[in-house]
Amino acid sequence: MNIQALEEKCRLLRRDILTMVGNAASGHPGGSLSAVELMAGIYYTQMRFDPKNPKDPCRDRFVLSKGHAAPCYYAVLADLGFFDKAEFQNFRQLHSILQGHPDTKKVPGVDASTGSLGQGISIAVGMALGAKLQKNGVRVYTLLGDGELQEGQVWEACMAAANYRLDNLTILIDNNGLQIDGRNEEVMSLGDLHAKFTAFGFDVIELPDGNDIRQVAAALEVPAMPGRPKCILAHTVKGKGVSFMENGVGWHGKAPDSEELERALRELEG
Repeated sequence: MNIQALEEKCRLLRRDILTMVGNAASGHPGGSLSAVELMAGIYYTQMRFDPKNPKDPCRDRFVLSKGHAAPCYYAVLADLGFFDKAEFQNFRQLHSILQGHPDTKKVPGVDASTGSLGQGISIAVGMALGAKLQKNGVRVYTLLGDGELQEGQVWEACMAAANYRLDNLTILIDNNGLQIDGRNEEVMSLGDLHAKFTAFGFDVIELPDGNDIRQVAAALEVPAMPGRPKCILAHTVKGKGVSFMENGVGWHGKAPDSEELERALRELEG
């Protein structure tokens, strides 16, 4: 898929995210919109999978460690044919397969149930280690939020990834600078993330604009350094693509009302 097609795909994914959250009047639009290019880059340029055989043991794995960005995940999986987009109308409804956080027992294509921050990367490390031991060539990708990095479990997982030389593991950081309670720097400063991940033994690629699909695709194409896990530290914009949501902490877990949804969709249509 060329860059122009990827950019259009990202626009359509944003449309589906907003429609899902708006119709449900519930969900997390801000961090879903900031993650679009990162997830598009993973799924449309890198991962090996078969929507008709979602449990294929030879498939690559993805773990959404920031599980509240489930609308982005669902938009991608439905677009790829893992389930019908008609399910979007049931998002966050009782008994729906599409709950507020991804459930591997209910949603085809979801490799791990996530939502408790910090746990997803630990699951991904376990998957990568298992793949290494089985020598099956499986690659593992996981997407974390920057506020999530305040969880100590994240750094235990990073130590393990380096210790076991998991060069089949790529972690992506959606570094949009905001979390539920405000700016990261005001809540709990994360310091120099590039230096920290390097010190923990990762090969780090920092992206000035993680909402530029060109930068994301190029970073994902860089071969892993032998014996070192890879970290893509992407500077993104919370609420990306909708002017009145961008860089607004209030849109972390607030759904647009009908008027706001219509306005947002008009913006995406250009």
